[in-house]
Amino acid sequence: MARILPVASFDCVVFGATGDLTMRKLLPALYHRFRDRQFPATSRIIGAARTALDGEGYRRMAEEALRRHVPAASLDAAALQDFLGLVHYRQVDGLGEEGWPALVSLLEERPEQVRPFYLATSPDLYGPICRRLAGFGALGPLSRVVLEKPIGRDLATAREINQAVGEVLPEAQIFRIDHYLGKETVQNLMALRFANPIFERLWHADMIDHVQITVAEEVGVGGRGGYYDRAGALRDMVQNHILQLLCLLAMESPISLDADAVRDEKVKVLRALRPIAPHEAHLFTVRGQYTAGAIAGQPVPGYRADLGLETPSLTESFVALKAQVNSWRWAGVPFYLRTGKRMPRKMSEIILEFRTPPFSIFPREAVGMQPNRLLIRLQPEEGMRLEMMTKEPGPGGLHLRPTGLDISFEKTFGQRYPDAYERLLMDVVRGNATLFMRRDEVETAWQWIEPILQGWEERPEAPRPYAAGSWGPSAAIAMIERDGRTWYESLD
Repeated sequence: MARILPVASFDCVVFGATGDLTMRKLLPALYHRFRDRQFPATSRIIGAARTALDGEGYRRMAEEALRRHVPAASLDAAALQDFLGLVHYRQVDGLGEEGWPALVSLLEERPEQVRPFYLATSPDLYGPICRRLAGFGALGPLSRVVLEKPIGRDLATAREINQAVGEVLPEAQIFRIDHYLGKETVQNLMALRFANPIFERLWHADMIDHVQITVAEEVGVGGRGGYYDRAGALRDMVQNHILQLLCLLAMESPISLDADAVRDEKVKVLRALRPIAPHEAHLFTVRGQYTAGAIAGQPVPGYRADLGLETPSLTESFVALKAQVNSWRWAGVPFYLRTGKRMPRKMSEIILEFRTPPFSIFPREAVGMQPNRLLIRLQPEEGMRLEMMTKEPGPGGLHLRPTGLDISFEKTFGQRYPDAYERLLMDVVRGNATLFMRRDEVETAWQWIEPILQGWEERPEAPRPYAAGSWGPSAAIAMIERDGRTWYESLD
């Protein structure tokens, strides 16, 4: 079993307490950590929202969510009832004054508690909620504020949010969460590189031909259609999740695991990204939008039908782009990034393809020569696979084929391990910001993304169609194949 390090007693206030994120992710994560006795029963989970509910009504809602989203094997009846006993609710208006005195009064019952305030709300409420928390005296040295992505929709709005929150709290108490950074495999990137010299000595342009990062989703826009049609895949996925993965892959070794030491190195990568000027956006990016198709044999509607739109939309549900890091380690190594909805399956993976041998000693009939690849699987089953060339067994001559060395975390460690939100919530209580984004990270990422958005606006072409159940528009395939490379489609 992995060691469970207990955390101090806390009062976790979740704004947006009746929303999907809270019900589907936050409450199950807190339940799992309570069931494993990682935090004491003196802790409290306090829901805050505009919905007219009392404590008992909210506990019933929470129990329904836990029974729906926690696997039956993990749902212990006694632990569930004990956990629900920690759950409270206060009706609060994030933009007004209603409900705040009752919330603050509840918190003042235990002034010694760590106070994480999780803002599972629209980003335009981050500033108003933080100002009210300060105005009602709810913030102090043991307070932390957690901000969900997206932090703004462009550089200007990101700065506005950061400024508003920064006026009432120091940077050390602001936790900008990206749940991808809490995934086991993502954290293992640093262990893979900096605890294993065999890999770190290969981790540079002399040995690596190119890198691919793919985040594919089976689902469409669903209930997020209103938000998504204003955002699109570039804002929703690339600016945060995918650029964070790129940073962990490309960064230099930090001097320690101290939060700022790690984040300093990530910011250096973002600053080293070759800018894509507006007039170059069409050369290095591809936008797509799904049309009707089929996934796993089941028909699914197109983007416009999902949103009930009668007129065309220029919002992309797929984006592929070619990025480059201007540094000695990575000069000349392209990073191909892509993400999309309504793709054949849910999958997040990273592929590092190594350079081919400069000369082959094997005869032409030794077919099957392929470059070595390191595949890092983030979901659905976290693990790693190193593909290398081996001789095919048998007396029929020398034939080569790729063979994989696999590490599945679940199979290797033989246990359920905490999901991203479980780990990140406990880090918030500890005050450990290593896996959270700093203000300059967010703003530097937007500085790189904005010229691409500007280029799309200046050249407002319709996104290229792709059938639901495919791997995106053909233009994305052409983009990488122009460089003599191809997308790696599957770990199977």
